[in-house]
Amino acid sequence: MNLLLAEVAQATQRLADAGVPSPRNDAEELAAFVHGVKRGALHSVKDSDFDARYWEVIARREQREPLQHITGRAYFRYLELQVGPGVFVPRPETESVVGWAIDAVRAMDVVEPCIVDLCTGSGAIALALAQEVPRSRVHAVELSEDALVWTRKNVAGSRVDLRQGDALDAFRDLDGQVDLVISNPPYIPLTEWEYVAPEARDYDPELALFSGEDGLELIRGIERTAHRLLRPGGVVVIEHADTQGGQVPWIFTEERGWADAADHPDLNNRPRFATARKALP
Repeated sequence: MNLLLAEVAQATQRLADAGVPSPRNDAEELAAFVHGVKRGALHSVKDSDFDARYWEVIARREQREPLQHITGRAYFRYLELQVGPGVFVPRPETESVVGWAIDAVRAMDVVEPCIVDLCTGSGAIALALAQEVPRSRVHAVELSEDALVWTRKNVAGSRVDLRQGDALDAFRDLDGQVDLVISNPPYIPLTEWEYVAPEARDYDPELALFSGEDGLELIRGIERTAHRLLRPGGVVVIEHADTQGGQVPWIFTEERGWADAADHPDLNNRPRFATARKALP
């Protein structure tokens, strides 16, 4: 074992003691980041090339600063995104939401599907859809100027139409023309603040986390926005907390002009997102 791997082993224990959920993964990621190599090449770093700055970033992670804030990057499906303070760090569970949306759009057999991403944050969802549905027209909106600093970096050079604005009043020019509306909105109840992981509670923007006493306040608003934007037969896909399974589909009722409202599980088989289709006239 070389010096770096021995230090990684010690760092893993320190992170585990600090309550970090994935100590080995994070210790290795940070070692690779500091030394400019891939995780699989850590064994190739010479003892003389060990960089003591490694322990500086380990100390930051011990304080539960997000790994992605330290490295400045987050991975989402086939993307590498720039992230940092002020923007919500995309989570792996959202990848299954996007996967469902991609399959739904492809099944529509529309030549150039129109897609809207509400509360885009880092732009992860919009960029993934633009990349994996090549002829799609993807539009995204974000309210926070702090988040948009990062969104603009990520969408630069892409064909995503990024706008600043309120998700509840966005894209009036697209009313009735959209094939799919997708959103990962804030959905944590204000009453759950103390139970949120430190990485999210202390570092992700509150605007991206909390939404009223039951966490469903913005989702109720997005339901009306989605109905306004979608063409008849168009689909809405919206992420929610696993504890909200069964609640969100009830927002998309037949009386409000929806059909086929349903919940779907994530890779851990927990209810993670709801979908509905705008009813035909």
